[in-house]
Amino acid sequence: MHGVGVIACGALATHIGALRDLNGWDLTIYPLNPLLHNTPAAIAGEVERLAGEVSGRHTRLAVGYADCGTYGALDALCARLGIARLPGLHCYDLYAGAPTIEALLAEAPGTYVLTDFLVKSFARTVIAELGLDRYAELRDDYFKHYTQVVWLRQTTDPVEQAQLRTLAEDAAQRIGLPLRVRQTGLGALAAALAGLVTPAR
Repeated sequence: MHGVGVIACGALATHIGALRDLNGWDLTIYPLNPLLHNTPAAIAGEVERLAGEVSGRHTRLAVGYADCGTYGALDALCARLGIARLPGLHCYDLYAGAPTIEALLAEAPGTYVLTDFLVKSFARTVIAELGLDRYAELRDDYFKHYTQVVWLRQTTDPVEQAQLRTLAEDAAQRIGLPLRVRQTGLGALAAALAGLVTPAR
């Protein structure tokens, strides 16, 4: 057995891998399908299934999810298995910090939040999954209570920023909302992940 096994949301897995490589952490990432966010009641069960498969391979397991709409089911599972998860209610907390997200939603409750992953995958994870590619008239049913899109931008690469800006603007246009951009980087996720994967002293 070696290192830490992290059972991670597929939407976080790429950034977790980048932080692992940057910090030289001995961890192996086991990503789950990010589309589980569309059926969050299934997340805890999938985490438990995968934990059973890989637990013998590592000295310790961790869960690379926030609560993510499981309403405490993931916490109950982690308590039962004796493993820890990333903090927060959702991945937005992990990128921007919970106080920032709370303030943002208090200021504009009708905010639809995107991350770099969601910007890149919007056509698949939102448009196709909601059926808007087939029934565009459903847009108002889904988004009539929203007032803006806020893209929490992780990338600091100028070329990628420009590429994703085009995709983010297209995503906002497709659901008929104005776009705002807030730079977050990966600092908050790095701090949360460090607390999860490094041994307590």
